[in-house]
This record gives sequence, C-alpha cells and structure tokens, in this order.
Amino acid sequence: MSNIRFIYTFAIGIFLLNAGNIHAQQWLKDSTTLDKDSTAMSLELDEFIVYGSPLMREVIPVQKLSGEQLKNLSAFSVADAIRYFSGVQLKDYGGIGGLKTVNVRSMGTHHVGVFYDGIQLGNAQNGQIDLGKFSLENIEEVSLYNGQKSNIFQPGKDFGSSATVYLRSRTPRFKEGKNHNLKATVKGGAFDLINPSLLYEYKINDNLSASINGEFINSSGKYKYRYKRVHPHTHEVMYDTTATRYNGDIYSSRLEAGLFGSIPQGSWRVKSYFYDSERGIPGAIVNNKWKNSQRQWDRSFFTQGVFQKTLAPKYDLLVNAKYAYDHMRYLNPDTTLMLIDNTFDQKEAYVSAANRYSITNKWDAVLSVDFQYNTLTSDLDGFVFPKRLTSLVALASAADLGKVKMQGSILATFVRERINSGNTTADNSVKAAPDKKEFTPALFLSYKPFKNHQFNLRAFYKHIFRMPTFNDLYYTDIGNTHLKPEYTHQYNLGFQYDKEFSNGFVKRWHLQADAYYNEVTDKIIAVPKGSGQYRWMMINLGYVEIRGIDMTASLLSEPVKDLFLDIKLNYTYQKAQDFTLRESPILEETTFGGQIPYIPWHSGSVIFNIDYKSWQLNYSFIYVGERYHSSANISEEYEQPWYTNDMTVVKKLRYKSMDFRVSAEINNIFNQDYEVVLNYPMPKRNYKLALTLEL
Repeated sequence: MSNIRFIYTFAIGIFLLNAGNIHAQQWLKDSTTLDKDSTAMSLELDEFIVYGSPLMREVIPVQKLSGEQLKNLSAFSVADAIRYFSGVQLKDYGGIGGLKTVNVRSMGTHHVGVFYDGIQLGNAQNGQIDLGKFSLENIEEVSLYNGQKSNIFQPGKDFGSSATVYLRSRTPRFKEGKNHNLKATVKGGAFDLINPSLLYEYKINDNLSASINGEFINSSGKYKYRYKRVHPHTHEVMYDTTATRYNGDIYSSRLEAGLFGSIPQGSWRVKSYFYDSERGIPGAIVNNKWKNSQRQWDRSFFTQGVFQKTLAPKYDLLVNAKYAYDHMRYLNPDTTLMLIDNTFDQKEAYVSAANRYSITNKWDAVLSVDFQYNTLTSDLDGFVFPKRLTSLVALASAADLGKVKMQGSILATFVRERINSGNTTADNSVKAAPDKKEFTPALFLSYKPFKNHQFNLRAFYKHIFRMPTFNDLYYTDIGNTHLKPEYTHQYNLGFQYDKEFSNGFVKRWHLQADAYYNEVTDKIIAVPKGSGQYRWMMINLGYVEIRGIDMTASLLSEPVKDLFLDIKLNYTYQKAQDFTLRESPILEETTFGGQIPYIPWHSGSVIFNIDYKSWQLNYSFIYVGERYHSSANISEEYEQPWYTNDMTVVKKLRYKSMDFRVSAEINNIFNQDYEVVLNYPMPKRNYKLALTLEL
C-alpha cells in the first residue's frame, strides 16, 4: 500500500510541475506588468541575501514568534516559547533545569527536527533535543513548520522531518555611524536564580562583522508544591501534602561566537557554540519518595558554517558544514537497586551542498546532497560503539503560477551502520543493523482564488520516517538491531486570510486554520522480553492515527494614538488514537483505540500585548485539557486539565546613548498546582526581574 501511495503521489507531483511549467511560460508571455529586472530580486533566507528568482513563501503553514513579542513573553527558554504554538505538546519535567521536549501533532518527539541557524541539532543517541538548554537571550525568532518550510533552497536534512522548529539567533546590525553594539542583561528571581548575559558585536568593515555572546545560569531549583492524590473510585483523599522540590538545581554556562561576511552576490557565516552544565534530576514522586539524588553533566560543542553565492544568473549554491561533540555523564548514587555512573560521547560531522537552478522566473529546481557521520562511545558494560553514515539526496521543484503555487520533493536516504566490540564483555553476537534505503515524497499546493484579497487555500501530503536511535538499536540488553524505521504519513488541508487596514483602529488581522490526518506506523515501543517483566526489548509494533484541527488568529489595533493592542489566539483539537495490537486480550480491550498518553483533546493559548510609548504589558494564558497518562483511558489513568496565567511589565528608558529595559514578570498568577507529566509537580507562583542595557 505504501509503495502504491508513493508512486501515485510522485507521479501527480511530476505531472503538476510540468503542467506548471507550460502554464508559467504562457503566463509570462501574456503578462504586460512583469518587471524585466525581476531576476535581480533578492530576499532573506535565515539572514542571508539570496539573489535570483523569488521563492515561494505561502505554500506551507508557519507559526512564528519574533521581535518584541518574543522578548515580552514570560518565557525563559525556547521550550517555554514553543508552548504558545498550536498543535504542540511540550513534556516538561519541572523547574529551570528540567528536561523539556516538544511533540508536534502527536507524532512523537523523534519526528521533530530542530534547526539552529539553518543547521539541524542532532542527537543520534536518543533522538531527543532538550529545548530547555537553549536560552531565548540570543534568539531573534522561533518558527514552527508542519511538513517542511516553503523555501526549497535548503539542505537535504530540512526535508527529513515531519515537523521542524527553526531557531534564529541574533545577526549583527549597526546604525549609521556605529561600529559596535553592546548588550548586557541580568535576571534574578524565584528558585534563587542568577542569570547574567553579555553580547558584544563589532563591525570590522562594511563586509565583515563579528559577535560574541555569553550567559551564565545558577539556580537552586527549589520550589514549593502541593502533592494531592484522590482515589478514582471512592474519591477518598489518599495524599495531600505540601513539600519542597529538591535536586532541581542547575549550573550552566553558554558561549557563542560568530563571524558574518558578505561577498559579491553572496554571503557566509561561521558560528561556534559551547554549553556546559551540571544539574540535578529531581525525579518522579512515587512510593512516598520525595527526594532523588540523580545528577547529570552535559558538555556540548559545535562549530558550523554556511556559504551561499550566486555563481551564474540562474544558478545558486548553498553549502553547510558542521562538527559537533556532545559529552553526557549520568550518575545515580542510590545503591538500593544498583549504582549507575555512565558516560556517553557523541561526535557528528556533517556537510551539505544545495544547488538551485531557476528554469524560469517562476519555476525553480533544487538538488541537495548531504553526508552525515555519527559515532557514540560509552563506558557502559557491553556497549558496542556504533557508527552511522547517512547520505541524503533531495530533488525538489517549486512553481508559481500566479493563483496556484506548488512544491514537490523526493528525498532519498541511505544509511550504513557498523559496530565495534568496544568493551571486553560486549556480546559478540550483536551485529550492526542492516543498511537501509528509503525514498520519501512530499507535495504541497497553495491556491489564491481572489486577486485583491490575501486569502489562500493550501494542502499537502508528506511521507517521511525517522531512523531508530542508537539507544533503540544497541542499548545494552534492550536494543534490537532488527528495528525498521518509524514512518509517518501526513495529510493537511487549510486556509490563511490576512487583511490590513489603512484607516480605523484595526491595523491588521490574521486567521489561519488547518485540518489534518496523520498516521504513524512501525512505531518503536518497548515491550517485556520473555517472561521477565524487568527485561525489555524495543520492537516495531505501534500504530497511531491522529486527527486534528489547528487554528490561529491575531489582531493588531491602535484604539488611541500611541496605544497598540496585539492579540494572538491558538486552539488545537486532537483525537490521537493508539491502535497498537497487544498480546494480552485484557490489555488489548483497555488500550485499543485509546487517546495516546498526555495528548489532550483540547488545548489553546492567548497572548495579549499592550504597547504604550515606553511601556509594555504582556499577558499570556495556556490551557491543556483533560488527558490520560497511558493508552488505557480508564479513570485510574486520568489527568486533570491545567492552565497557567503569566504577566510581564516592561519599561524602556533612554539616558544619553544608553537604552535601558526593565521588566518584571509573574508566572502562574493564580498559584495553580499542576503537573505536565505525572508525578512531576510544576512550580507554583514565581517571579523574575530583568535589567537590560544596550549601547
């Protein structure tokens, strides 16, 4: 069935793109308003100037937070900001240092690609990116795409995820007559937080600039919480205790440095990133155990470069390269079960070349070729030191036919793995996972029915997969080298309507909505191995169907002079059902067709911002409806809805050549007790103050 669907979709894509070429050529002949210099047009691609024909930007729905709206959110990390996007579920294990991972449209964390300044952040070990590690202090924009972004002039990796999160860090900009910028910020507040940061940007000459940014975080992570449990049948209160959350401390430092250059008909950028942290893992509250002693150390480094240039009037080249090293140590000194003290070291080398050719002013073709090499070593007993070489070839095309815009792509992925018996006690019977070869298509359409209205209809289909992680395949005693990739099929139909007003107090409003259906097949899950319930194995058994609706609306108005109101609302409905077959008839009866764990039927958010001269007030609200913490949708697994209300007040001041920004924020205004993940209580009401100086 999947092969038939693939051939059918790809054939339609080729037909439409060729038809688009004929239509586009005729449209160009008939047009009397076409600018003859349109081939010299330029646009921004992740802060780069791309010379050549304009690329399509409206085909694929996107959600963005940037500028002042991002600054004013009651958000400490990237994970906090992403909560305000529709279709997103965030797993938050509590506190400043707690693990935070994102899940988009219920397809799973592993299907979300996270890109930092245009290059993907990798974790071959477990496939999860902890977004709590990435501060907003140096981030200009956070954007979320379902499927992939509309700009097809991109590396092959950008085609390889079901959803993508793009983090764009600050790029140096200088006012006329200035050759340097300085920004210093200090934050403090609840959890004994101390968080200073410093940014310095220097203009070396008109074509070259540099920046360096450093940040330090120190927090005890302690906070009060209420732990209450009620019997699901008798409604008798079993626990009702107020306690303090311990072992959530974090000590971290981050340092980034970059060079930014421009050349004739092109630009380049080189960035290095270093992160070092030690943090406690407070753990789950179970069996009356209120304190945990696990610790984790992380040290991450990467250096990456991007080069883009127009080599000929119709030909552009984009080259990306990266080297990354990640070290992690996990310690559980509790000897009640077993002392655990293990280290893991990952290395990654990556290079990509994307080639774009403008067939006509309205039709582009792109060929991207990527190579990525990953290794993982550990002192874990029996570990087999896996190595993975991944090759990707993406062929994509985009056509603009006036009212109709379309994109089609096909991604070929080739994976080769090898292992070594790194430890003397390694199981020599373990073999490397077999080589894999996958071809995955995508097709995107956008239709603008009215010439004078910014109203668009869009639809897309995408078939993609995620590779089993090194942990899935090789983790001692539970890995399974026979695992297949985990596949997704995505179907989306939606619209977007934008309108701007030259008169009246309403300046602009925006509305978009999407209905979608997703399938996740060959889902990788852990099941008991044999009769022993303490031995597990990873297998391809899971099957999930997701039906949902995402809606976003925003409004910008000026009711009186200098007073601006900016309102943004998001709503998500999801029915994400687990149709995994299980061996036990009783378990099958209780779980088959149940809502998958932690996915609410209803969720939403509101961001309300008031801007009056030098004052700003931002109010935000997040709601997550009822859900279950397992696929057995029974009363014992039920989780109450939760919501938070946050507020930030900002005052801007100027003294001589110095700009000051003072902000005060209060989170969880109504002091709600809630849990995002079962037995991981979240903080009650808390505060934060920040002072920023810019020169």
